[in-house]
Amino acid sequence: METSRLAFEPDLLRRYDRPGPRYTSYPTAPQFHLHFGEAELRQAAIASNGDPIPRRLSLYVHVPFCMSPCFYCGCNRVITRDTSRSDGYLARLYREIDLTAQLFDRDREVIQLHFGGGTPNFLTPAQLREVVDTLRRQFHFSDSPDRDISIEIDPRFISPDDIAELATIGFNRASFGVQDFDPAVQVAVNRIQSVEETRAVIDACRASGFRSVNVDLIYGLPKQTTAGFDKTLDTVAAMRPDRIAVYGYAHLPHLFKPQRQIVAADLPDAETRLALLQLAIAKLTAAGYEYIGMDHFALPDDDLARAQARGGLHRNFMGYTVHADSDLVGLGVSAISHIGDSFSQNPRDLPSWQAALDDGRLPVLRGMRLDEDDRLRADLIQELMCQGEIPVSALERRYGIDFDSYFADALARLEPLVADGLVRRERDRIRVTPRGRLLLRNIAMCFDRYLDQPAAVAAPNFSRTV
Repeated sequence: METSRLAFEPDLLRRYDRPGPRYTSYPTAPQFHLHFGEAELRQAAIASNGDPIPRRLSLYVHVPFCMSPCFYCGCNRVITRDTSRSDGYLARLYREIDLTAQLFDRDREVIQLHFGGGTPNFLTPAQLREVVDTLRRQFHFSDSPDRDISIEIDPRFISPDDIAELATIGFNRASFGVQDFDPAVQVAVNRIQSVEETRAVIDACRASGFRSVNVDLIYGLPKQTTAGFDKTLDTVAAMRPDRIAVYGYAHLPHLFKPQRQIVAADLPDAETRLALLQLAIAKLTAAGYEYIGMDHFALPDDDLARAQARGGLHRNFMGYTVHADSDLVGLGVSAISHIGDSFSQNPRDLPSWQAALDDGRLPVLRGMRLDEDDRLRADLIQELMCQGEIPVSALERRYGIDFDSYFADALARLEPLVADGLVRRERDRIRVTPRGRLLLRNIAMCFDRYLDQPAAVAAPNFSRTV
């Protein structure tokens, strides 16, 4: 596959550096509207149960609490050191689990469970066990060997013994935030985290039989230099996580209050950002990692790399996943679901989410039902983001269209990208070239019919290319 190669061309990246969606969904979250509520979610679940072969389920649980603020963060979270706040949150989460489980037939297997946040390990291992046990009673969990139970972990607030206990609960994948080990950067973003404590929990995951470990890094942070990030990359690569994500920091202090603590003058300039990205790509590929797409790298024997090789990679709100044949059920404040041909999202603030559940209602704030055009474009963008190509002939057969006529406007927008060698038109497909692999979003944006329309709900969903 040509997309196994990757070209880094600074001039090209500068020219295409513009804000755009990350396409963890299509349509993207800003298009969700308030006319989609509990009744519409129930209808979507009923319809999905009635499919000839009902899809398996992926569950997402959002834990919003964090012990301390990281200044770069744009996640939905609540800063508190009062661990008793988890009691009230869990009581309502169990109500939501009960109400949601009733929507789905019991023969629909759960193939994936993921805890995100916030900081999921704000909950104790005993509390996490209780949540998983509650989900097991309400949903039918698959016994398949490819079932995933994963969790995002802050290494500063967990011990190797806790990791061992998580393994007994059934967790087999973990993701750790690192961002940068440079002390100056850590002070600037208010996240002091040692190499030793990070290595200890990664080693504990391996000792406890976790199938996969992911590490998150960020480039473009205040005080960041190529020399410091070079050391971080070497240190992380030596720990040999199965997956590494390298995200570009988006400075949006008007949207995220914690970012107002960052001194804008401390941020690296555009040339340094490019150098940091180039360094990450060079270091990680030299260390044996394959570029999956959209900031993600994986070792060749990791499930993500294997799924991409066989055409089974999928992208959703949890990032890249190997479980393409599943409906996503989001639980907790701000969680997003993708059930059948619908998207829905819970309230982003705790009081609204709590009030709905206290009233015995499913806490649906907004969402949308996809029409035929949405489904077609979602299918196209999914193939592009995961496999690096648009299967023109397959889409024509699947949706009964003439591709060139249907997408005449999109293809006109694509022409400059073809001229720049980012994509190549072939007889039955449009293929991303090595020059275009770092610009997947720009290619996808050509086919996004909502970009020139006002968002239904103001929501942060954009970041820059580099």
